[in-house]
Order: sequence, then C-alpha cells, then structure tokens
Amino acid sequence: MEKTDRPGGAHRLTTVDDVERTIGRPPSMIMLKQIKALDEGCRTVLAGSPVAAFGYRAPDGTSRTTFIGGVPGFARVHSPTRISFLLPGPGDPHGPVSFFFLLPGVGEILRVNGSVAARKGAEVTVEVAEAFVHCAQAVLRSRLWQPPGPVGVSGPGDGSGPVGVPDKAAWPGRGPGPGPGPLGVPGVAEFLAAAPFLALSTWDASGGADTSPRGDQGAAVRILDGRTLVLPDRRGNKRADTLRNLVQDDRLSLAALVPGRTGVLHVRGRGAITDDPALLETMALRGTPPHAALLIDVEYAELTGNDAVARSRLWSPGGHLDRGAAPDLMALAGKHLAANSAESEGGSSGFLLKALMAVPGLPRLLRLVVDRAYSAGLRKEGYDAVAPGGSGRRRRRPPYRRTVDVGREDRAEQQALREVRIAEVRRETPSAVTLVLEDCGREPGPFDFRPGQFFTLVADIDGRSVRRAYSASSVPGAARMEVTVKHIEGGRFSAHVHQGLRAGDRIAVRGPSGHFHAEPQPPDEIVLVAAGSGVTPIMSMIRTRLRDRSARDRMAFLYSSSSAEEAIYGEELARLAKDHPDRLSVTQVLSRRDGRLDADRVRRWVTGAHPAPGAHYYVCGPAPLTALVREVFAGLGVPDGQVHHERYTGGTETGAGAGAGTTVPQRMTVERDGEPVGTAVVEPGQTLLDAGLAAGLPMPYSCTVGNCGDCMVRLRAGEVAQSEPNCLTERQKADGYVLACGGCPLSEVTLDIADP
Repeated sequence: MEKTDRPGGAHRLTTVDDVERTIGRPPSMIMLKQIKALDEGCRTVLAGSPVAAFGYRAPDGTSRTTFIGGVPGFARVHSPTRISFLLPGPGDPHGPVSFFFLLPGVGEILRVNGSVAARKGAEVTVEVAEAFVHCAQAVLRSRLWQPPGPVGVSGPGDGSGPVGVPDKAAWPGRGPGPGPGPLGVPGVAEFLAAAPFLALSTWDASGGADTSPRGDQGAAVRILDGRTLVLPDRRGNKRADTLRNLVQDDRLSLAALVPGRTGVLHVRGRGAITDDPALLETMALRGTPPHAALLIDVEYAELTGNDAVARSRLWSPGGHLDRGAAPDLMALAGKHLAANSAESEGGSSGFLLKALMAVPGLPRLLRLVVDRAYSAGLRKEGYDAVAPGGSGRRRRRPPYRRTVDVGREDRAEQQALREVRIAEVRRETPSAVTLVLEDCGREPGPFDFRPGQFFTLVADIDGRSVRRAYSASSVPGAARMEVTVKHIEGGRFSAHVHQGLRAGDRIAVRGPSGHFHAEPQPPDEIVLVAAGSGVTPIMSMIRTRLRDRSARDRMAFLYSSSSAEEAIYGEELARLAKDHPDRLSVTQVLSRRDGRLDADRVRRWVTGAHPAPGAHYYVCGPAPLTALVREVFAGLGVPDGQVHHERYTGGTETGAGAGAGTTVPQRMTVERDGEPVGTAVVEPGQTLLDAGLAAGLPMPYSCTVGNCGDCMVRLRAGEVAQSEPNCLTERQKADGYVLACGGCPLSEVTLDIADP
C-alpha cells in the first residue's frame, strides 16, 4: 500500500486504491439505493424535515457547511429534479452543492446532491442529481435525539448539567486551551468537546459535492492542537464518499452540533486520511479502534447562533415524530433498491424485490431486522447499547430529582405558531396596508382574542425568521383576522409586507398576546385616545361594540394623525359615527393642520365629552403621547384602575435583539424566587429568551419583539446588553429588570423569572 510520511509520523492514504484496501469496496447493493430524482417517498421526507445540513462553495472556492431550514417543509419541491430554499446571507453558493435532511427522532437520513440552478435574493434553487437514504449509524453513535439531560437534573453526586454546558472550571477563559490557532478561539474547544454530531462536506476532482453525517460517542472530533483535528472513521457501509473525495481534493468544511444548544460551529480547512495504528489506538472503544481517521488542518473556526436550529426546536419535548407518523426510510431505501435492481439487471431479482416490498407487513419486518443489525454492529465496535428503531434514543435515565415545576405548562406549546394564508392585501393609506389573514391548517378555526390584543407575525425574510407584533383590528371570533401594517422607514418587516407579500402567500402568527384589551363585561361608557397606527386596537374595540346593535353604550374617540390622507380608517370612522350618532363620536386632529396634541387640548376634549364617573379610558400610541394623556387623566381624578394604555416604540420594527453581546457563548442560570430552574447556553448574537426556550426553560414571554414587557425578568448577576428603545420604565431598569427577548449577555448571567 502506498503511503507517505508527514510531520507527526502519521501515515497518509493518498489514492482511491489505498482507501479501498483499508475499508473495502462498496457492495453493489449500496450503490443501487441511489436514485436520480426525488420520488414520492423523498418528497414526503422533505415535507416533514425541519432542518438540513448544507454544504457549498462560493465562487472563490471557499467551502462552508451549515444548517438551514427552521420549519417542516422549508425545502420547496418544484419538480422531481428541482428544489428551492432560503439561505440567510451572506452565503453565495455556486456550482455543486449537497444536503442531508433530518427528521427529528429518526435515525436514517436522506442525502441529496445537485448543483445551483438559480439564485434570487435569499432563495436558492438547486437542480437535483441524486438522492439516497443514509444509514442510521451516525445518529445512533452520537445519540443525537437523546434529550440533552433534563433541565435542572443532576446525576447522583456527579455535578453534571445539561449537555453542552461546560463546567465552570472549564468555561472559556479558564484553564488550559488547545494553544494558538483557530481552535484556540474562546468557546470553540469547549463546543467541540461536547459535540457528538457533525456534517462534513467534501468535493471530488470534477466538483461533485457530498455532505455526510458523522457521529460518535462523546465528542465526534478530537483536538490535537490549536489548528489540528482528528475525526475517527469507523466502520460503515463502505460507500466512503468523503474519503474518495479527499484523495482528489483535500478542501473540506464541517458544521458541528451539541444537543440542546442552538449554536453551530463552522470549520473550514484541509483533510488527509491516515491509518496510523498509534493514532487510531487513541480512539479505540473497548479495544476496537476505527479503521481510519481524518486529520484536519483547520484554517477557520467560528461559533455562531443558528436560526434554523433554534426554530426547529430539535430537542424540545414532543418535537420528535411519532413512530406511526414518521416515514420509514429503510423501507424507502428498499424501494429504491428494488426499482434500480429491476432497471439495471432487467431480470427476475429486481422484480422479485419490488414484489416483496409490496407485501403487507414486510417493511415492518425489515425494520426489525435492520434495527437488530444496527445494535449488533455498534456493540461490536465498542458502543454502549442503544434503543432500537433508528431513533437514537437511549434507555431512560434514573428518575433523578427535577428542580423544574413539572406542573407548569410549556410556554412554547402554549404559544405555538399558527400558519395563515394572506387572503387579501388592502390599501388603507399611502403608508399603511391591511393584511386579511385566514387559517390554513388542516382544521381551520376562528381567530379568538379580546378586542385590543395583538398577534406576533413571523415571516422568513432573506432566509431569516423575522417577527413583529401587530394589533388585530377586526372583530374576534371570525374566520378571518385583519392587521394593519404601517410602513416604517428602514423597517425590515414592514418593507417586506408592503413590497413582498401578496394574496396567497403564507406566514405564521403567534398569539393573541397583551393586557391592553376591552373588558369581558364592558362598561356603558368608554373614552378612547389614539395616535397614528395606535388606532388599530381601538378599531377592534369600536367594531366589536358596534356589532351588538342592541347595546346602548357610548364611545368617545380622539384620534390624531398627520393628515387626512394618512388617517388610518379615517373614512370608515366618519361613516360609523354618522351611522351611530348616539353611540360613537369621533374627533380627528390632523397635526400638520392643527398642530400636535398637547395636554391642554386633551383636557378640553375630555371634559367636553362629559364622561360618566364609571367610564373606562383606553389610550394607545407613541410613548410620549401615552405619558401625556395619562397625566391628564390623573389630573382629572380618573382612578388608575379605569385607565388602560399601550405604547409602542420605534425600536421594535426590526425585531428584538440587542446584537451587542459578546462573541463567545455565555452560561445563563435561571431561577424562580431564588430557587434554581435550570441552565442554558446563550450563543453569540442570541437573545436570553431564544436560548431559554431552546433549552426548554419556562421563560415568560408574549410578543417576543420587546413590545409588551411580558418577558421582563430580573437580572440577579452578570451584565446584559439591552436593545433600545424598549417598553421598560426607568424604575424597572433601576430595579434590575431586563427584557429577555431583547437582551444579549455580556457575561455569565443569572435571571429570576418570578412574576415582578
């Protein structure tokens, strides 16, 4: 066997013959599982997969592997040979690309290779060249779908915490590191030490791409020094695409995962294959070494938060597919094998396989046989016992004590996203449009809320999930809901609504949320004050009350806008006041004509309306206006319990997130009234709320964009960068409160989530 010696004494395999003599040739049956287009089974997998590994090269040849997606069906299938998806910038894929698609709780993986066919903004279209099912060994070895340790759970005296949360003694900046080089960047070595699973991308001499899963017990890769990694190559199906590619083109990239964390470690470098016995022996499991290993000379390493992993909630309770709902990928691989055998051999064996796969109950039997083969093979390699079924789940841990209140409902489940279709886009003013939304679920239902509450709209913009809170302006309980969006200069979400959304498009909503709403038993008289887009929740109250034609209540509304042209619902309000003169009076103030509302004008209007002593008062608008109007109400002797207000700030348009945290992951400890709840890791650029929810912690929240204050928590220790402006008062800031949805840690932090 031809081998070459390199620094460090490790032998290198430099030809395909070397590789095949070491690991063997792939059986023809393995290659016959590969198909050239996406069949119905493949499309079912893509429809259910919320996340995929994606390997590509930029036009300058720079390699990158990352994880994409966020929701099931993120990859749109346009034809059997063409798919598209959104890739967050600044990635610029060019030429051959490769994927593998994951189904949470399922061991087997669908691999797809192809090339970039088109790029329009963040949307990438790929021409599919081949697809095949990859065995479950990488998932089983890494125990990828094993829950990362219950929050707040410790083993019997071992002091362990959630997977991927380093012990304080080994946290970044403490203790010895790997030395100078890309792997010495704070947080990188600690992440790799906890990462059992990764996606590895390589290319062959003709540019063909391949991204394959790699998993191992404990850490998938080992650090030799500040710029060198070693990745064991344990026995598999002998297809060995990665090894064959590397002897032709040594450039590679990888992306590593830690269960329970939403960060992804991106690595780029050059790889070589070795079968050096001394090195392989260091990676032996119960006396069984791998048959080869990859030595990776690391040129670049970066740890970042990953939107796709965070949104996928891969390790959240209930996130895994039920056995009956998940497609059986081994049965799918059997169908591919049978079809290809019949086509290539043209004989009875292929047709016999197809007939056998159609026999009722046979796929289930095949599943049992394959599961036993997986378990037997992994035991021979030295791995601990794993659960059958290709799920990668381990046997249950002993019932150690939880510090979480298990009776508390999971807020993530309470506030589940609801997919909606845009039925109509209606122009209200030159700068405001109304979206008419309808449920597009399997069993469409009405939109239930209280008049005045808001919903958080979620849309993919340039490959990233962007959220914005908008009040419902329609009547509750209807099959359609309306929200009105005003265009904000520089606003990412509002620009998307005004320029990108059309009837038929789909987005998601979360809600309802907010404490600003009409009472279940409304008083006979209400006083309403709003400015600008603050009219939207008020409009819901007015429409709802006027819908009851038998009521005899009275509403007085003071509405300020810049001009008659920009007065949202201006014509409708005038018509409603004309049609219901005994129930609704509307006073419009046009600031360009009449000047801005001041305290004297508000006071004169209120006293002129002659409200009854039991009237309730609602005010919604910019923070300065709400403060001014509340002072007027207080001066007039209106009891605080009869005043309801909601203010908005310009800082929420682009979504929460300070964006000013440190560039290394930080530990977050969560308490409730001083009692520990659990811990999480906040990735670089990630908010406290996103990290807590991803770790399954019962974080308080509602709108998720810094508008409502429901995610307010007290900072007990550490430093947090807070997005500004926000809805916190100066008193709340002085008392140590922060908004979890808009806060990024500057250090290790401790938060108390008890109700303030």
